[in-house]
Amino acid sequence: MIDEATFRRIEAEARTFFEQARGSHGWDHTERVLALCLHIGRSEGADLDVLRLAAVLHDIGRTEQDEGQGKVCHAEIGARLARDLLHAHGLAEPLVKRVVACVATHRFRGGNRPVSLEERILFDADKLDSIGAVGIGRAFLFAGEVGARLHDPTADHTKTKAYTADDTAHREFVVKLSRIRDRMLTGEGRRLAEERHAYMVEFFARLDREVAGDL
Repeated sequence: MIDEATFRRIEAEARTFFEQARGSHGWDHTERVLALCLHIGRSEGADLDVLRLAAVLHDIGRTEQDEGQGKVCHAEIGARLARDLLHAHGLAEPLVKRVVACVATHRFRGGNRPVSLEERILFDADKLDSIGAVGIGRAFLFAGEVGARLHDPTADHTKTKAYTADDTAHREFVVKLSRIRDRMLTGEGRRLAEERHAYMVEFFARLDREVAGDL
């Protein structure tokens, strides 16, 4: 079990990685993921020490990915940074390995699938924060950060690209957010995702109507 003082020192150091972060992936995202991890972790009977550490460290490589316009994977970078940080704070190697595995798999690209309960919970918590009302807000925030327009209901999203003026919140919904509900890996994650997904569907349907002048 990790003592509270050590956790707070690690949390404070993790926060320094977000000093230049974009608003869509700022420290407030980490705080929400932490809260979701603890909620799901208690529901699923997970190791909360592993989850707390993994949650505060999961995006410490994000700034490098943003600076590289998505060409590098923040989960891979973050896993290396997390390992060094946890070793510097004197944590036992078995705990370090479990936390690093959570960070490395939370993005789940290719074959790097979350396996342990804690890995699956961090994955779900991170994805849940990208859907629902918060997810919509973050999608519009990110669109503003890359200079995208408010909405383009006629766009063919098979021909649009991320990190460009075409990267609207609606594109994010069509290409990514609409699929998250079906990717949940825990029972509580699936329950929470259902309601958040339904909210997004109604929101973007209404956005289409209002943009078209259908009042």
